[in-house]
Amino acid sequence: METVKWGIKGKIWVALTFIIMVGVNYLANALPINGLNTGAVSDSYKNLFAPAGITFAIWGLIYLLLLLYTVYQFGVFQPKDTDRSALFGKVGGLFATSCLANAAWIFSWHYKYIILSMILMAVILVCLIKINGIIHKESLTKREKVFIRLPFSVYFGWITVATIANMTVLLVSLKWDGFGYPESVWTMAVLATGMLIGAVTMIKRMDMAYGFVLMWAYCGILLKHLSQTGFSGKYPDIVTTVIGCLVVFLGCEMFILFYKRIKHPAA
Repeated sequence: METVKWGIKGKIWVALTFIIMVGVNYLANALPINGLNTGAVSDSYKNLFAPAGITFAIWGLIYLLLLLYTVYQFGVFQPKDTDRSALFGKVGGLFATSCLANAAWIFSWHYKYIILSMILMAVILVCLIKINGIIHKESLTKREKVFIRLPFSVYFGWITVATIANMTVLLVSLKWDGFGYPESVWTMAVLATGMLIGAVTMIKRMDMAYGFVLMWAYCGILLKHLSQTGFSGKYPDIVTTVIGCLVVFLGCEMFILFYKRIKHPAA
């Protein structure tokens, strides 16, 4: 009986922290917090890695998927003979921590405490690395892959890129000179590093959803560099690098797809 009560309390805590995260993110731009919206803070630290504004629309999908997970843990959409209490217990605390860190990040970002925002972003990233590690060790049904694995794969993919973007802003705020190299050069290095990290993670986890999010983010960067409201193609080397990274990501996606078809031909 105590285990059931603890489980219910844990699920309620997860739901509460999720609501706090979404609420704070909504108020960030609705108020806005400190008189600045989230994008305005990013724009105040000019850099060549930031994607086009439309790219951030993915947050709507992330919130929807995480909402589905939050509801699913209460038994909604679950078959009656399914018991994932142990898995929800392993994931719950980490997810709740990431939600609170996400909400705290908004305040640190809007008040331009960039170092603190980087620390909080790292907390979110570590939580998601652990969550995805736990989930990918589980044998899941098709339904569970949608309600449990997919939300965190998509969230993890976006936070992977967001962490790099946050680090870029931190370096700009510290007036880092890139060891004397032009900004375009170290931006290409950052893009390539992100590509390597993403490609390795995709292949290691065999996670196509994670990869699609990376492709979305890099397409956003490409759009920013090609659009008239962005850099208007001023940095062709960066454009070429982004396209190269997208080709690698697409190659990884194709590899995963064919591998899964060969391993599970009837799936």
